[in-house]
Amino acid sequence: MKSFPFFALRGTLNKPTARTIGIVGFFILLGFWSLITHLELIPKTLLPSPWAVLGSFKELHFEDELVRATAYSIRLNVLGYLEAIAFAIPAGFMIGLIPGVRALFIRYIEALRFVPLAAATGLFIAWFGIGDTMKINFLAVSIIVYLLPVVIQRIDEVDDVYLQTAHTLGASSWQKIKSVFAPAVFSRIIDDTRVLVAISWTYITIAETLNMTGGIGALAYQCARKSRIDKVFAVLVLIVVIGFVQDRLFKILDKVLFPHKYNEEGGKK
Repeated sequence: MKSFPFFALRGTLNKPTARTIGIVGFFILLGFWSLITHLELIPKTLLPSPWAVLGSFKELHFEDELVRATAYSIRLNVLGYLEAIAFAIPAGFMIGLIPGVRALFIRYIEALRFVPLAAATGLFIAWFGIGDTMKINFLAVSIIVYLLPVVIQRIDEVDDVYLQTAHTLGASSWQKIKSVFAPAVFSRIIDDTRVLVAISWTYITIAETLNMTGGIGALAYQCARKSRIDKVFAVLVLIVVIGFVQDRLFKILDKVLFPHKYNEEGGKK
């Protein structure tokens, strides 16, 4: 007997159905949140109602310069991403493709993932001060720690069949990099970069609270100190929305640059 797709293990739903169910899920969560706050199962000073959170956006906009703070955080986020990608991809290719370079650095790169960067903020302040340069570099390093090992891993995952074919055709080392490694690695790295969206916003909010000169991370911290938990939740909701939009933009870019990854219906193979 065929299972209904909703309950099938690892089953799939068509996009309209999945989208409809997702909307229903949103309203279920919203209703549950509203019920908890209405019954005061959790004090409103700790968990404001969704309507109080929504209403706080007006005050955040007119009194706390929410738009300016958001633009500031997005600028830092983009600059940190660009710096991280500009370093991680070339370095990853060098380490992943050249055995001598790999032997020199691979153990230390793997060890970097265990460094608690949030506890190393004092070092970044000592190196770069407390301005934007520190925040951008802190974010960039936070991304590099995760992205660099992934670039190396993606290089290792390139199928030997393609390399053997290129070698048979007389391709040089540069031609192998350009025609085999680069397309294969880049088509996967963009997915890995999407995963880093959440990590990037986590670290940028940490950096912004170090000198409180701007950004939505600093704004959320200031609201928390004033016991305006409704505003804190509003800022968190905004970060989630920005992260979602950023994720969608990466997916659109993925479809434009690597259309072969998608079937005729537009879904991933």
